[in-house]
Amino acid sequence: MRRIIDSGLEELSVILCRIGDATYNAVSISLRSCSTGTDNYTQISDLSMTIASMAEKAENKAFELIARFQPVASDLRTIKSYMKISNDFARYGRYALDISHICQRMGGLDKCEAWIIDYIAIMSEKVLRMVQTSISALKNYDVELARSISNIEREVDKMYFEFLDRLVETASTTNKCTIASVLVIRYLERIADHAVYICESLVYVVTGEQVSLG
Repeated sequence: MRRIIDSGLEELSVILCRIGDATYNAVSISLRSCSTGTDNYTQISDLSMTIASMAEKAENKAFELIARFQPVASDLRTIKSYMKISNDFARYGRYALDISHICQRMGGLDKCEAWIIDYIAIMSEKVLRMVQTSISALKNYDVELARSISNIEREVDKMYFEFLDRLVETASTTNKCTIASVLVIRYLERIADHAVYICESLVYVVTGEQVSLG
């Protein structure tokens, strides 16, 4: 039997999926702009503000459901997880803005050494795949897809530390490309972490199991 709260939960899920699509767009544009030396900070700033506004709408909807419908334990689990996912999506938008800001202030990565450009391009592709995985898992309630994010997460973490090691060996600490690339690589690693958090929340929503996928 369909309950009144179910339509509210579905509405909240739709809001989250829209936020996810917007965050993928923001991260993708910021990375592409940074790699080509294009200044798209204003566009990313607008997207980040839109994402933050959508996340606030999701949070308000969640509190409305709690206040109006006295949800049972399983509903509360879903609402709690949705609120956490909304926050993680908002962080995607914030990191996209941070990447864009770095490249606006210091110049894009297009003038960096070839190995740095190639390295970040590879890591960017992996992280964007993780972002897409987290969004797709949420849209389809796909637990197996959510669990699969662990493999890419390990690859991203490995690349992060290998990049830092190589940078220490080959690059000057006063070089602008060194500073910019270290910060960008850090934000990529953080975005990857939030993709994992979203998939962990999705597993919890569907199964009630609290898992660590990182």
